[in-house]
Amino acid sequence: MRTFTDLAELVAAKGEHLGYSDWLTVTQESIDTFADATGDHQWIHVDREKAAAGPFGGTIAHGFLTLSLLSAFSPQVWRLERQPSMAINYGLNRVRFLQPVHSGARVRDGIQLTDAREAKNGTLLTFQHTVEIEGEERDALAAEGLSLIVP
Repeated sequence: MRTFTDLAELVAAKGEHLGYSDWLTVTQESIDTFADATGDHQWIHVDREKAAAGPFGGTIAHGFLTLSLLSAFSPQVWRLERQPSMAINYGLNRVRFLQPVHSGARVRDGIQLTDAREAKNGTLLTFQHTVEIEGEERDALAAEGLSLIVP
């Protein structure tokens, strides 16, 4: 966990890798819950028997499930001691699903602060997220996330 006194100190870290989240096991239960929440019950995610004989040798997480984990990972990597009035998920640029995440795999997020600029209502931060799969050479996901920090 990297702790910054305030937003100015975080902005000064532009260009730096901020660290890694904890490892998280992507369980079949979380995949099934995500399928129920989104209505995406494609067999590669939820049908264990059919998926075992399919192209991935078992069920895999939805790409959007892996993407949604960024919200859980960020607070494990960095925080501000002096909290702003709010921080808003402002969106994403360039998201790529690079490799499937199998049920039972462990993933973590590496985060780099790539840009910080003043916006109308606060400071717009751009983070490069790289979600790794434990024991795999290729990453699962690469995404550029935007956060608006309102003082």
